[in-house]
Amino acid sequence: MARNSNSNRDSNCLRRGSTGPFIAGLLALFSGAANAAWELNLQEPVTAVARRVYELHNLLLWVIVVIFVGVFAVVAYSLFYHRKSRGHKAADFHDNTTVELAWTIVPALILVAIAFPATSALVDMRDTSEPDLTVKVTGYQWKWGYEYLTGDAAGVKYMSVLSTPREQIENKAPKGEHYLLEVDRPLVVPVGKKVRILTTANDVIHNWAVPAFAVKTDAVPGFLRDTWFRAEKEGTYRGQCSELCGKDHGFMPVVVEVVSEEKYAAWVGEQKQQLAAVAEDPNKVWALDEQLALGEKVYATNCAACHQANGAGLPPAFPALDGSKIATGPREAHIEMVLKGKAGTAMAAFGEQLSDTDIAAVVAYERNAWNNKLGEVIQPAEVKALRGK
Repeated sequence: MARNSNSNRDSNCLRRGSTGPFIAGLLALFSGAANAAWELNLQEPVTAVARRVYELHNLLLWVIVVIFVGVFAVVAYSLFYHRKSRGHKAADFHDNTTVELAWTIVPALILVAIAFPATSALVDMRDTSEPDLTVKVTGYQWKWGYEYLTGDAAGVKYMSVLSTPREQIENKAPKGEHYLLEVDRPLVVPVGKKVRILTTANDVIHNWAVPAFAVKTDAVPGFLRDTWFRAEKEGTYRGQCSELCGKDHGFMPVVVEVVSEEKYAAWVGEQKQQLAAVAEDPNKVWALDEQLALGEKVYATNCAACHQANGAGLPPAFPALDGSKIATGPREAHIEMVLKGKAGTAMAAFGEQLSDTDIAAVVAYERNAWNNKLGEVIQPAEVKALRGK
């Protein structure tokens, strides 16, 4: 008996010990801190249009709540108080003109009432007239290209690429605060200025979206679409490509930095100085070591996502470059492949994205990395000659 008593007591202790952490976990799950991390609401609006969208969203939410509660209250009341066990019998009528008119007219009136503020907000969202600056945004698999067309920064252009370290993506390091929502070069705009965004794409359909601005517009190859925003508050605002666009769709964030006019002017000056500093000398002759150092950076930014850092690729969609016919074959064919891509495959054309120097460097890197020890230097002049064909 003593053994049984001890056994029961031990069993009870085990049950209490096992349920304790479970209950603690539930309490933590529903704590204020945990709820705050869920971020169930829309992002804080920082433009007038976004604020109108947010207010309209809240208004419609309560309209829907009232309709939901009203309809289901009637349903619940009918089910409970008119059940068969209370002696009720189902009516055998097949129509009621008054009820049918009511459930047609009332929803119609609600929709008309909603249409006025919704249409007004939509008209404002489409008014891209009189911008202070215009930026062309081009979607690529899987990065964004920014080109300032008007304003103080006119002529500045660059690529914006995910900067989350590969170690985090491959679960070899802890995730950072802005995991998959950070880039090497964000779009920079001044606070309080109307920014017109022209979107297009180089390959497939993308979508440039920043929720805090209430901006979400498709980037379609061969077409120009436009939208706009006027940020009222300095800060860094993040979004993502919102159109499924292939393998690395989830690795294509949008980051916009809104800065003061003084900081924006300083940034523009820095960008123009950098453009002048890196202006290519067409007569420069590159050495192999120097070119491979540049080529490795270009490859990591533009090619490694598909062909992998080790050149092994992800066959069959993304073939290996290590030992491949293209990377060890005629150099002209290799350059043309990078310049113009290959129709019907996932190989995109990089002629519009990269300069002659960058293309020469990445081709040289691919022909000398891993087991491809060809010892070849590709001069930018070779790329320029093939670009014109």
